[in-house]
Amino acid sequence: MMMKLVMKPLRWLARLLLALLILFEEWGWEPLRRAMARLAARLPLRWLERRLTRLPPHAALLVLVLPSLLIIPIKLLALWLIAEGKAMLGVAVIVAAKLAGTALLAWLFQLIQPALLRLAWFARLYARWSGWKAELLAWVRGSAAWRAARAMRQRLRRAWRRQRKEI
Repeated sequence: MMMKLVMKPLRWLARLLLALLILFEEWGWEPLRRAMARLAARLPLRWLERRLTRLPPHAALLVLVLPSLLIIPIKLLALWLIAEGKAMLGVAVIVAAKLAGTALLAWLFQLIQPALLRLAWFARLYARWSGWKAELLAWVRGSAAWRAARAMRQRLRRAWRRQRKEI
């Protein structure tokens, strides 16, 4: 009985923290993917995009893992900067790495998703993940805090537009 009393608020807190993390990813995923696609279009990377879309499933899985591995040295550099007393620079490196990594991963995932979904286990996990994420986001978006924040954002946008018209 006592364990249930302790676990209920902890589950709620864990769910809230996961929801915030997922909301950040959701907020950034699509705009960062589009930005990376624009960058790829400006650079001569169309050939790479074509090759990525034709990858077999296991090669696509390797491509999906690579950005996570490539970012590890950057995160270690950030931790070293923090340990050397350059906390702001270290945090800036972590934030920049997170944004760049998310942009790269979103761009890559869009290209290799069809190949990944040909892996039965990946398709099952992806369907589960998508359902769970949708349920979690619905929980957040149904909360009073979300509705209040959204209403405040709309009021701020209207005020901003009025200010811009007056200038």
